[in-house]
Amino acid sequence: MSAIRRTLPRLLSGLFLAVLALAAAAAFIPRPAHAAGGLDAVADALKKSPVYVDPRVRAQLPEADAEALAKKIRDADRPVFVAVLPATAEFPPQTLLQDLRTKVGVTGVYAVHLGATGFNAGADPRAMSRNAVTNLKSAVKHSHPGDAKGVVTDFAEQAAAQAKGHAPDSWSGGSGGGSGTGLLIGGAVVVAGGVGAYALFRRAKKKREERERAELDALRVVVDEDITAFGEALEHLDFSPSEPGADDAMRRDYSGALDAYESAKTKMAAARRPEDVRAVTEVLEDGRFALATLAARRGGKPLPERRVPCFFDPRHGPSTVDVQWAPPGGAARAVPACAADAARLADGHEPMSRTVQTDNGPQPYWNAGPAYSPWAGGYFGGGMLTGLVAGTMLGSLISAPSAFADSPSPDLGAQGGDVSGADFNAADFSGGFGGGDLGGGDGGFGGGDDW
Repeated sequence: MSAIRRTLPRLLSGLFLAVLALAAAAAFIPRPAHAAGGLDAVADALKKSPVYVDPRVRAQLPEADAEALAKKIRDADRPVFVAVLPATAEFPPQTLLQDLRTKVGVTGVYAVHLGATGFNAGADPRAMSRNAVTNLKSAVKHSHPGDAKGVVTDFAEQAAAQAKGHAPDSWSGGSGGGSGTGLLIGGAVVVAGGVGAYALFRRAKKKREERERAELDALRVVVDEDITAFGEALEHLDFSPSEPGADDAMRRDYSGALDAYESAKTKMAAARRPEDVRAVTEVLEDGRFALATLAARRGGKPLPERRVPCFFDPRHGPSTVDVQWAPPGGAARAVPACAADAARLADGHEPMSRTVQTDNGPQPYWNAGPAYSPWAGGYFGGGMLTGLVAGTMLGSLISAPSAFADSPSPDLGAQGGDVSGADFNAADFSGGFGGGDLGGGDGGFGGGDDW
């Protein structure tokens, strides 16, 4: 039995390599050329790579930028397809996205930039919800007016962070061969199925861990700033438990603030995944309220009401009032604000919003991507946060079914990245192009006003 255990891996490896060798030889058998043009050429290209740029509009997304974007999508292992096309008769805007989805035949997220300013996107619900696509589409249009490279890059990067499913196998060469090659590869997979499944599992696990490390590194910078600011507030208060007039209630508040400060540092040092940050910001919120209560006691003022932090920057401390505010292009909603930000808004000025670093420069945290969801959730709570950030980048993440999940939906049917042919809901890919400040009009892929 031990001899079998020793020789079986070598036998499997030899058989697997032999089958692969046959497959490689079959790949060189001449095949008839398939003349393709227009949308067929675009669809064929997207089956092999996540990004296609028509040579006539290469200046909108230069080759180096297109390759870098394609690499990001592949590294994210998500089914996100991007096409940059000229506004010509071969690409009719009324049906372009729906026809492209049909010809590619893969469940996923599709984004197309058409002509000088037209842009739109659609997705199979199993890859990304309609709300998520709509919110993300609106956000990138307002962030990059007239900038094709900025629009498609921002959309694709955010979609790759939010989409469900996996990259199609054809991006790694799985669909380039003929039927003979496919059968040989299929035989190899059957022979080494266990090995292959384990390799895929390891690959997915490694990608998830790399993504989580990158997100945690970004969060660590922001949380460390929060902890430092809280420590400075503690020091600025300059309270001594033995000072004249100090009572037990003040000492309890001070002790609670000190405990929160130490606990936040300990929890952040122990954080291993992005969701671990939620516990850190929760304890910081408790500590800031304890400080506010202590300050009120020392000043002989009414004790503050327990409210969530200032929406614009939780470092401002507990909010004092709700104000009306709307993100660019979004609907107004009531958000909690500190007294200083409420006064700025009343005077017609922008609030002092918390910005964080992104690939596109400093952005308010609600437009900085999915990594900041646990950070904000600790301050505002999941249910409340959803209403506060609706219509923002963070809101589009939270509204998506995949907002806090790494694995595909357990529902039956094609998942993101699976070949589904023309079996999809055309309503998710209907409408015209443009919208917002790019084309005059609003809507989906249909009327043409959106281009």
